Amino acid sequence: MGTYEDTGAGASVHAGAVHAGAGAAGGPRRGLWQEEPARRRRLPDPVRESAVRAVLIVAVTLTAATIAFFLTITGSWLALPMVLAAIAGTVVATWGVLDVIITRQIWNQRYGVVSEPSSTARSLRRERRRAHREERAAGRRGRAGRNRQAAGSPAGWAEHISARGGAN
Repeated sequence: MGTYEDTGAGASVHAGAVHAGAGAAGGPRRGLWQEEPARRRRLPDPVRESAVRAVLIVAVTLTAATIAFFLTITGSWLALPMVLAAIAGTVVATWGVLDVIITRQIWNQRYGVVSEPSSTARSLRRERRRAHREERAAGRRGRAGRNRQAAGSPAGWAEHISARGGAN
């Protein structure tokens, strides 16, 4: 019996039969373990730790609630302590889930949310900045042209100085 990773000449027929496209044609065969890019980025360590803690607490609480339910049905004396434990577990599980939400929010505020280049808001901001820059450049060009014209004639020079609050 060969393995799926075995791509040499001694590969068994069983391994080749699993891959439909890689038989007699002699094409390249895909291995069993193929790295694929992650769909989502990994959670930051503090957030991941609180999420694991919350999952464990919720699992224990659900187990206690299930046991309390069955003990209540059977009429056992252990039902009351288990119901109280399930209620306490519910409070702690709620705290655990809130801990995940708060830790995630704190991490995002402290280290910032990564902005994607394809973000709509970012492209709109970029367009607004470009338009504002062009308006300022056009305004500077217009003022420079008027100032040169005003400086060319003695009457224009006087208007220019009085507009700037110069000669009394």
